[in-house]
Amino acid sequence: MSTDKKADFSGVTSKVDTTAEKVEKADFSGVTASVDTTAEKVGGGTYTVQKGDSLSKIAKEQLGEPNAWKKIFDANKDVLDDPDKIFPGQVLKLPPKT
Repeated sequence: MSTDKKADFSGVTSKVDTTAEKVEKADFSGVTASVDTTAEKVGGGTYTVQKGDSLSKIAKEQLGEPNAWKKIFDANKDVLDDPDKIFPGQVLKLPPKT
């Protein structure tokens, strides 16, 4: 059995001062922002696979070069295991046009 004493907080009191001055909130009403397209820098957007599509067909239509299918495949390795197995409704990331 321990003989350590526990702290006695029975005489502790606290006070909350609610008379502090009101702090004004920051006014952001005049702030504006604009964003130009970043597709050229971070990617070419996305494409939803249609019936009859292949990666080379998508590459030709979207990137202008059918041999760019490998770039599309590489950009979508997280969702594609085989470049010959794409399905209607899949959304693929497109690499930027070169």
